[in-house]
Amino acid sequence: MSRSFGAVHAAQPRVSFFHLNAGAAFCAFMLAFVLLFAGSHMAAAHGFKVGDLEIEHPWSRAAPAGAKVGGGYFTIVNNGSTPDRLVSIVTEISEKAEVHEMAVKDGVMTMRHVEGGLEIPAGGKVELKPGAYHLMFMGLKRQPKQGESFSATLTFEKAGSVEVKFAVEALGSAGEH
Repeated sequence: MSRSFGAVHAAQPRVSFFHLNAGAAFCAFMLAFVLLFAGSHMAAAHGFKVGDLEIEHPWSRAAPAGAKVGGGYFTIVNNGSTPDRLVSIVTEISEKAEVHEMAVKDGVMTMRHVEGGLEIPAGGKVELKPGAYHLMFMGLKRQPKQGESFSATLTFEKAGSVEVKFAVEALGSAGEH
């Protein structure tokens, strides 16, 4: 049994303008939802840029009552073709801040101030993390509390200065983001 073209055409459902708009609205909603999720992820993994350098997710641990020192951690990525050097750190939370290196040699843990600043190789990255290079905040003016943040200014030999925000994580945090 054959149908004429007109019969087939008449059997097709008609799509109204309202249905097209509802579909477009659904797509817009889904896009907004995806962007909202992506935005929250970006907020959790906050970063800063100065010159060819990217400072990824500065964070610190909450400090117990009475603590006089704290630590700061982040990754510095050098997208440039020349090395740079982190030469100073000034923060609102402590009287003094320095780059320190922690290492274990012959079963003995040592920690020392990095003299002359921390070199960031061209096209490379340096991680400041627990048990390795890190910032020492000495003479805490107040104890950082989980969930808050505090500012610091990092100064680099070539790229200049940039203000960053340290997110304060739990006391025993390992910095998983």
